Amino acid sequence: MEARDKSVSIEQLIVDTGSEFTWLPENVLSEIGIKVEKRDEKFQMANGVVITRDIGYAILRVNGFETVDEIVFARTGDLSLLGARTLEGFGAVVDAERKRLVTAGPHLAA
Repeated sequence: MEARDKSVSIEQLIVDTGSEFTWLPENVLSEIGIKVEKRDEKFQMANGVVITRDIGYAILRVNGFETVDEIVFARTGDLSLLGARTLEGFGAVVDAERKRLVTAGPHLAA
């Protein structure tokens, strides 16, 4: 993941196709200069609880895939997740058997 000329490697993320957004630790995002662009966005957790988190923009790269996406500033106790929108931006799907991302195929044209 990078912001302008700073980047950081994150060794492990849970790929969660049930999560719309990608969530990364707020201290990591701040450290590389990702700025909050949207404050106090509401998210409903799986247990029904509604929480608020900030959002920024980042360039994400994973194993040859790249996209620009909105990233949630995860707080202590939140999971770090690679969400469905990022996967879509990558043009990738999960190969659960091999535990990796693979190309989803050609993009659909209008």
